[in-house]
Amino acid sequence: MSAPKPLWTTFLRFLAPLMLSNALQSLFGTVSNVYLGQMIGVDALAAVSVFFPVMFFLFAFVMGLSTGATVLIGQAFGAGKHGQIKIIAGTTLAVGLLLSISVALIGGLFSRQLMMALATPADILDAASAYARIMLLTMPLGFVFLLMTAMIRGVGDALTPLLALAMSTAMGLVLTPLLIRGASGWPATGITSPAWAAAISNALTLIVLAVHLLRKKHALAPDAALLRHLRLNGTVLGKVLGIGLPSAIGMVVMAIAELVLLGLVNGYGSDATAAYGAVNQVMGYTQFTAMSISIAVSILGAQAVGSGDRTSLDGIVRTGLTFNIVLTGGLVTLIYLVPRAVLGIFITDGAVLDLAKGLLYIALWSSVPFGLATVFSGAMRAAGVAFTPMLLSIFAIVAIELPAALILSRTVGLAGVWAAYPIVFCAMFVLQMGYYLLVWRKQAIRRLV
Repeated sequence: MSAPKPLWTTFLRFLAPLMLSNALQSLFGTVSNVYLGQMIGVDALAAVSVFFPVMFFLFAFVMGLSTGATVLIGQAFGAGKHGQIKIIAGTTLAVGLLLSISVALIGGLFSRQLMMALATPADILDAASAYARIMLLTMPLGFVFLLMTAMIRGVGDALTPLLALAMSTAMGLVLTPLLIRGASGWPATGITSPAWAAAISNALTLIVLAVHLLRKKHALAPDAALLRHLRLNGTVLGKVLGIGLPSAIGMVVMAIAELVLLGLVNGYGSDATAAYGAVNQVMGYTQFTAMSISIAVSILGAQAVGSGDRTSLDGIVRTGLTFNIVLTGGLVTLIYLVPRAVLGIFITDGAVLDLAKGLLYIALWSSVPFGLATVFSGAMRAAGVAFTPMLLSIFAIVAIELPAALILSRTVGLAGVWAAYPIVFCAMFVLQMGYYLLVWRKQAIRRLV
């Protein structure tokens, strides 16, 4: 009889494709913007950027929905309740479709009014409205794709979503320039090209994914059982939203706080704004690593809760903390060794580069306590506890980060705004760890399915 594999190898096998998947999700948007800027012009880039706040709020909801569904599916999978997996998936897809079709119909009709409400400059209003209309009309495809890839991870399969995302991204990157130019047989769709490319690639990938899942007799194959449960189950929906909505609200509050900090930074001039953008880009990579580890903790933890194995959950938390120190901490250290080379990817101006380098030194290391905090919140979310971790995060942002940024920006200048990052992330770490160790860990854990 072979010895059981160490937990860290299981964790890494799940984490590696998850991190690659998250990287691919951001790659398409980045390269599409490059295509638009280079092939059409800066106005096209500006028109697409106007839609970002709308996209973020919709994305926050669907990510929250997928988080709730993934935790419940993980618990059902760990408990061996495979019939429950179809019920959870069917309910999640039903509410996702209901919401996205409503968004598509309303947004498709009133996209121009929406762009006007966002104070879109008159010279790019037509282009921004056209882009928003196609994005909103094709929203159901994007929602279903995101929900399916997230739920598949709930049963411990991180490879299939990675392959699906790789296929979708590759098709999107090929289609976008073809649609912009209108090459042989393809109509020229101009600024709406990235939206059309995403819709076509998502549709084709969903077809291939469905065939693959059916052939493999996968737990989430779109078979007759799943289609039968493609309806709103009030009990299941309540549990999904109970976990998912706090996650979505937490994302929105963090985004609003970022806008407040950006407003403070803008007061120091365009050089400060450019430095802020570059430092945030770099910190995005370290935080993205930390968030991937948190998702892995949440999914593997949900499976442990489902199987009733409290010991494994504690081991998963310890492994997540270790991976954060090694991977997130290692990436931070690497960037600190060559800060000018990393920031030079985004900045060419020497004065702005020096400013960004100083700010990077202040803030970058805080990605490690941020990651440690998300491990504890991810573990609690695995057991269906999402409301209290959300309140702790919001408290840290509203009562600690924003006042610290306001006070320090007035006393020490621009560096004070950046100092708010380590202050809030350390506070989050202490709050989440304190609640986890002193309160939550002493309570009985019950699976929700």
